[in-house]
Amino acid sequence: MAQVVLDVQATHLGQTFDYYVEEKYSEVARPGVMVRVRFGGQRVNGIIWNRTDVSDTPASALRFIDRVVTDGVLVPKAMREDITLIADAFGGTRANILRLAVPPRVARVEQEQRRSGSTAREGRARAERLLAVEQEHFDQLKARYGGVNLLREALEGSRFQSFVFDTLPGFDHWRRCAAWMVAAALSHNRPAVIVLPTMREINDMIETLQSIGLRVFAQTNASSGGYDGDMAVLNAQMPPAERYRAYLAASSGRVSCIIGTRAAMYAPVEGRALFLIVDDVCYQDADGMMPYANARGVLRLRAKAHGGVFVAMANARSVQSQWETDATHVGETPVSGFSTPIHALPAVTKEASPWIRWLNRDELARVADPTIGARVPHTAVRVLSKGLESGPVLLSIPQDGITEALSCSQCHRQARCAQCTGPLERLQDGSIRCRWCGAATVQWSCPACHNERMRVVRVGAAGTAQELGKLFRGVPIVISTPSQPRGIVPDIAFAPQLVIATPGAEPRVRGTSPYECEYRAVAILDAWISLYAFGIDAGVDTLTAWMRAVSLCAPRVRDGQALLLGETDPVLAQSLMLWNSPRLAQTELEERAQTALPPVFAAACVWGRRSAVKTALERIGALSGGDWATIETVEGVMPSVLGPVPIPQPRTIDTRELEVTADRVKAIVRVPQGKRAELALRLRNASARHVAAREAGELRFQLDPKERI
Repeated sequence: MAQVVLDVQATHLGQTFDYYVEEKYSEVARPGVMVRVRFGGQRVNGIIWNRTDVSDTPASALRFIDRVVTDGVLVPKAMREDITLIADAFGGTRANILRLAVPPRVARVEQEQRRSGSTAREGRARAERLLAVEQEHFDQLKARYGGVNLLREALEGSRFQSFVFDTLPGFDHWRRCAAWMVAAALSHNRPAVIVLPTMREINDMIETLQSIGLRVFAQTNASSGGYDGDMAVLNAQMPPAERYRAYLAASSGRVSCIIGTRAAMYAPVEGRALFLIVDDVCYQDADGMMPYANARGVLRLRAKAHGGVFVAMANARSVQSQWETDATHVGETPVSGFSTPIHALPAVTKEASPWIRWLNRDELARVADPTIGARVPHTAVRVLSKGLESGPVLLSIPQDGITEALSCSQCHRQARCAQCTGPLERLQDGSIRCRWCGAATVQWSCPACHNERMRVVRVGAAGTAQELGKLFRGVPIVISTPSQPRGIVPDIAFAPQLVIATPGAEPRVRGTSPYECEYRAVAILDAWISLYAFGIDAGVDTLTAWMRAVSLCAPRVRDGQALLLGETDPVLAQSLMLWNSPRLAQTELEERAQTALPPVFAAACVWGRRSAVKTALERIGALSGGDWATIETVEGVMPSVLGPVPIPQPRTIDTRELEVTADRVKAIVRVPQGKRAELALRLRNASARHVAAREAGELRFQLDPKERI
C-alpha cells in the first residue's frame, strides 16, 4: 500500500491518498518517487510519502497506481519532512509546497545523472583547500567582528543555532563573509544553501566562490554528457532542463552548495546544513503562490529541523532579526526564535565606511551654503566634482514612476491614521481613509504641529538624468534603471563618469585592484521621499537601499565620501551615517509594539470577496464573540482585526463575475506570537471548508505578510 501526495492544489484535498501497489512495482515504488495514478476521473502525478500494510479507506474505493514515473527517489526523506513542516507553518498543503520545490521532470536529465562518475579524490583535495581558505578568512574576520567565533563553533558543532550578521560596507565584503561560511560548512561535510535577492547577487557570489576553488555544476564531457561541480544554481526562471538537473544534483548529494533566489529555499539537502539568507527584508523573498511562504522563515525552520545553522546576513538589520536578538521576550515559533547577533567593532566600522554626511537644511545653513533648497546643493556638487577627478561617482535616485502620498502642509510629516498609524490615502471622491485599517479620516490634525491641512506629494524620478547633466557638463553619464532603454548596466570601467542608478541597479566598478573597484563618491538624492514611503517595512527598505549604494563607495581611508541629500527621519539618517542599522530596527520594533504589528505579534492577511473574508474571520474566532476577537498590547486591549479595506480587482478577474458582486477586501488578523501555529491551522481549515463547500467568492490568506500591510 502506498500513501501518495497528489499534485492537486485544493486545500481540502491536502491529505495523502492510499493506492495499491502491483507486485512488479513493489521494489521501485519507494517513498519519495513520483508515480502516476487515477484520481477523480483523470490521471495525475503524485509523490509516494509512505508505504504501509493497512489502509482506513474501504477496499472497494482503492485503486492501483498506474505506473512509477521516476526510477529514483525524487523527494528524499528529509525533504518530505521539511515540506510537511513548511506546509503546517504557513497554512498550506504538502501539494502546495511540492509544486514549488520540485521542478517539472525532464527524463533525459535523469539519464545524464546516471552516467556521471565519482570524484572522491577531488573531494578530499577540496576539503583540504577549503580548510586553508576558511582559516585565512576567519583570521581576517575575527579582528573585525565581535562574536564571529561563536558562528565558527556553530558551523563545527552538532546543534541548531541561529545568527544575525550585520556586514560592514565594501563592494565585495558581504560576498567574502558568505564565502567564509560556505568554506567552513563544506570543510566539515555540511551542505550550504544560500538565498539571494536577484541574479545579480547570484553571479557576484559565484564569482567569489570560484575564487576559493569551488566549481559551478556544469558539463565536463560533451561526448558522454557527464556533469560535475561543487555548487549549483536553483532559480525558478531557469530553463526546465537546467533547473531539474541542478535539483537532482542537490538531492543526490553530487553538489554540496546550492545558490539561488527564493526557489533555493527548497533545495533538497540533508544533514546539518548551513542555511544563509542575504537581505532577508527584501520583497523578493515572499513566494507569489499559495501558501506564500517567506524564505527567511522557511530557511530557519529547515535549519532547526536539520540541527544546522541559520544566518540572516544584511547591511541593514530587519525588524524581525532585531526582535530575535532580544532573549528577554522572544519565544519559539516554527519560523522564529532567539538569534545571536554578530556586529562589527566600532573602530573597524568607522575605518571601513566612507565619510557619510547628511546635507539637510540645518547642515547646509551651518556651512553657509547659498543653495539651500536645491535638489543638489553647491556643497554636494563640490564633493562630487572632486570625486570625478579620480574615478566614477554614483548618484542613487528613487525608483522611476509616480505615486501619491499625503502630508502635513506645514511641517511636511506624512499624514497617518490616528487609530493604527497607517498611511492615509485620498480616494477619487476626495475622501480620506487609512490604507491599513480602512478607517475614514475627518477633522484630521497633525500630531506634531497641530496643523489641520494636508497636501498631496507626488513622488517621481523621471527626467533626473537630464536635470543633473546640467550640473556636470562634459562628464560622461551612465544611466542604469530597469525602465530605461539600456536597462540595468551590469558593470562600468574605473574612469571619471557619472552613474545615475535606481536602488538595486547600481553597476559594479570593474578594475584591476580593490582601489579601482570602488566609486570615489556616492550621493543619495531625494531623501525626503523616504518620509512618504508606504509599507510596514518602508523605513528598513529605505535604509537597505541606501546602505547598498554606500557600500560601493571607497572607505574614508581612501578619501571616499557619501552624501545624503534632503530631509528625512533623523533616526534613519543617523543609522546610515553611523552604519548602525540596529538603531533603526529597534525604533521600528518599539513602534510596532505599540501598534500590535509583526514581529511583536503574529499576523496574517486575509483577502477576497467581502462575504468570504467575513465568514473566514468568524470561523477562526477573530470577530466579535470569538476567542481571538481582541489582543492584549502595551497600549491596552485592541481588536485583533484591522479592516476590512477595499482592494482592487485582480488583473485576471473572471469576465463572468458581475461588477456588483466583485467586492474585494483585505483584513489583517493579529494574534500573540505563541499562537502563530494555531493561526495557520485555523486559516487552513477555514479555507478548506470554503473550497469544499463551494462557497462563492475568492478567499486567500498569507502569514507574515510584508507587501500587503
